[in-house]
Amino acid sequence: MKIEVWSDYVCPFCYIGKRKLEKALESFEHRDQVEVVYRSFQLDPNAPLNASEDMYTTLAKKYGMSYEQAVQMTEGVVQQAKEVGLDYDFSKMKRTNTMDAHRISHFAMEQGKDKELTELLLKAYFIEGKHLGEHEELLAIAAEAGLDRDEVKSVLESDRYADAVNADIQTASQIGVTGVPFFVLESKYAISGAQPDEVFAGALKQVWDETNKSPLVNVGGQGNACTDDSCDI
Repeated sequence: MKIEVWSDYVCPFCYIGKRKLEKALESFEHRDQVEVVYRSFQLDPNAPLNASEDMYTTLAKKYGMSYEQAVQMTEGVVQQAKEVGLDYDFSKMKRTNTMDAHRISHFAMEQGKDKELTELLLKAYFIEGKHLGEHEELLAIAAEAGLDRDEVKSVLESDRYADAVNADIQTASQIGVTGVPFFVLESKYAISGAQPDEVFAGALKQVWDETNKSPLVNVGGQGNACTDDSCDI
């Protein structure tokens, strides 16, 4: 079974959804025959590399609320993250453009290190408050994932893999992805958002058992997700 996951490294529900999928796979009897492939998606392709505002100020302006209200708005997603063992700290998060992070993830895929890099990039942003737009940070994370630092530096200093990133984004548009995380199982079943654990578990079993071919079917309805315009936190 192949599971493709469209996500962005600055999407809080993408990390939560990743954990939920992983938990479902732990108890799935055919987990050794499941291939998970991470696809690129950018919530804000025009985001600056270096934002001058902290995350709460950005959210306050985006949603027309006070700074205090923005802090309160994030409490729900912080709690959801805790439920899957993740300790989010929005005060440390640094808004940035994720194109370079996605480009090196495609390089990592060629090296068989994409799973390691994906986990480390999400951890770096949401838990450690690292700047995913800075090349030195990306180089350190890539090295921790087992990638050759000089090769990654060469990728970052070029525009390599930008076409691959954009191809993933275009594919997402073609199949109707409007928010992430978005999970596609066997190219025809979809789960949108960080759904409850039982949704992932049920989908794995359903897709495994399903034998007839059919169009893309959303087996999970709508869960918490980030879109280009908003993040339901």
